[in-house]
Amino acid sequence: MAKDFCHPKVVAGYDEHIVQLIPGYALMHAQVRATLTVQLTAEAHILVVGCGTGYEIEYLLADFPKIHITAVDPSLNMLQKAQQKIAEHADSSRVNWLLGTTADLKPEAQFDAALCLLVAHFIANDQKTEFFQQIYQHLKPKAYLMTYDMLLPSHANELKILQHLCQVQGLSVRQSEQMLERLEDDFALITPQQYCDTLLKVGFNSIQTYLQVINYFGFLAQK
Repeated sequence: MAKDFCHPKVVAGYDEHIVQLIPGYALMHAQVRATLTVQLTAEAHILVVGCGTGYEIEYLLADFPKIHITAVDPSLNMLQKAQQKIAEHADSSRVNWLLGTTADLKPEAQFDAALCLLVAHFIANDQKTEFFQQIYQHLKPKAYLMTYDMLLPSHANELKILQHLCQVQGLSVRQSEQMLERLEDDFALITPQQYCDTLLKVGFNSIQTYLQVINYFGFLAQK
């Protein structure tokens, strides 16, 4: 059974577990933070797709005192945890919270950038084009999309390397074994080329790889 991101136990341990489970997690966020600092204006409006517990929202509010954020997540428990975190540590008045998906955004909503971090690899492969199309249609001209996802390994050893790396980061041997056992249930994987082709298909005309850690890839795409 795929991981249930609405389950209270999963939500409660998410922040501690994610840094062990996802290679390059801290570096990915550091690069997102630096890239947006260079690319965005001071009063940008940012869409955060699958905001989870609000990790990136917290540093975005700190880095950009005048920005506004629309945070979207289909899990009520995740959204509530993010709201609590931001209320305790940042100015929550600059965040619009939406329980649902990008399909639930108002048609006229337009953003200067979108973050979609560790989300698309959970979207069924036959739904990925529509998923990215929904994000694309809510971006202003020249706006940016930053993603980070697990993609299809190019050879079997990549998964073995991933397993050992996750153990170095804090997973137990059994946890790392369970991670590999659940790949088919938890993830819908495509190749890096298929991923980029999907982004091109929906209309993005500039796609760069900003980070790769084993079979995790981060892409910066511009409308």
